[in-house]
Amino acid sequence: MSLLKYAILGAAAVYGFKYATKKRETDGKSLVDDFKENAPDFINKAKEYGNKVKNDYTQTSDLY
Repeated sequence: MSLLKYAILGAAAVYGFKYATKKRETDGKSLVDDFKENAPDFINKAKEYGNKVKNDYTQTSDLY
C-alpha cells in the first residue's frame, strides 16, 4: 500500500512540475516565469502587511 501511495505522489509531483514549467503559446511564458517577475511585488506586500500587523499589535498592547 505504501508503494502505491509513493507512486501516486511521485506522478502528481512530476505532473505538477511539467504544468508549472510548460510555456503558453500566447506569450511564451510559464507559471514559474510569472512568479519570478512578480516576486518583488509579493515581497513588498508581505512586508507592508507585517508592518501593519506590528503597528496594530503595538497600539493594542499600549492600551493595556
